[in-house]
Amino acid sequence: MGNEGDSLSHLANPSRYQEMIYRRLGHSGLKVPVISLGLYRNFGESSRFDQAAETILTAFDLGITHFDLANNYGEPNGSAEEFFGQVLRHDLAGYRDELLISTKSGYNMWPGPYGEWLSRKHLIASLDQSLCRLGLDYVDIYYAHRYDPKTPIEETAYALDQVVKQGKALYVGVSNFPAEAIKEIDSFFDALGTPFVGNQLNYSMFLRQPEVDVFPVLEKLIKGAVVYQPLYQGLLTEKYLNDIPGDSRMAQNVDSLSRDQLTQERIKKVQQLARIAKERDQTMAQLAIAWTLRQKSVGSSLIGVSSKQQLIENIASIQNLTFTKDEMDQIELILSN
Repeated sequence: MGNEGDSLSHLANPSRYQEMIYRRLGHSGLKVPVISLGLYRNFGESSRFDQAAETILTAFDLGITHFDLANNYGEPNGSAEEFFGQVLRHDLAGYRDELLISTKSGYNMWPGPYGEWLSRKHLIASLDQSLCRLGLDYVDIYYAHRYDPKTPIEETAYALDQVVKQGKALYVGVSNFPAEAIKEIDSFFDALGTPFVGNQLNYSMFLRQPEVDVFPVLEKLIKGAVVYQPLYQGLLTEKYLNDIPGDSRMAQNVDSLSRDQLTQERIKKVQQLARIAKERDQTMAQLAIAWTLRQKSVGSSLIGVSSKQQLIENIASIQNLTFTKDEMDQIELILSN
């Protein structure tokens, strides 16, 4: 395992690790690429298999080792895991030990009282289903996908610890947990010796609340963060500056992205930020991604793409991750007005 063999249908780029930057998640030994690929959209039954597979293989060839899934990703639910499992078997079978595969559970997946939330019953059953769809014996990180205020947090902690001890996950994490819940569950993990790596959360120039509550807790606990939607569902790009493209997620009413989020105030901010990006020889998207990676606890910025071209552009963010004090002051002034 992990060696390139004659039977592989994809021969990975031999220089794939030369450009990508890797960071440790918290104080664990686990390194993540600063850019990771999320398979929330555009990877599943309703997507074009060849195009989506090419995006994944291109990501790997450019040094992305971390591929993030969840039990409910894809259309229908679960299809993203099935799709990624096919790519693994067909193209990346010999590279399993070079891949960091994560999945999550907690949102509604099947009828009845056990189909969602964070009970032991749901977490363990859901992981078994995910492993079946992926065609794997284990995942590298298993996340509790959302905070469950009604299930005792120790039950969730014990269930996540159990799947590690069973060999079904190497590390565990939480996603979208408030600061106090992260502290509470960490105390159980600490007592159990569970390899808890941190929190996956929504963070961008247009959603900065984690700077106030979650990031200080993660830094104190020395836990990592993987941030998603660094482009605020595309608003932190130049895509919407002049009009709403017909093929965009906003035009198609995808998810929670609505036209009322595209305010004149936000358009003005993006125009101003884009000028700073140009001075840095970056696109607006590259600036926004690099900005999320300045946080001390952030190990990786999780991108979602609809094309190979978007992927290549976003990965190029790593060519300039350093901000001068003047640039930070200018960005802060724009965002705070």
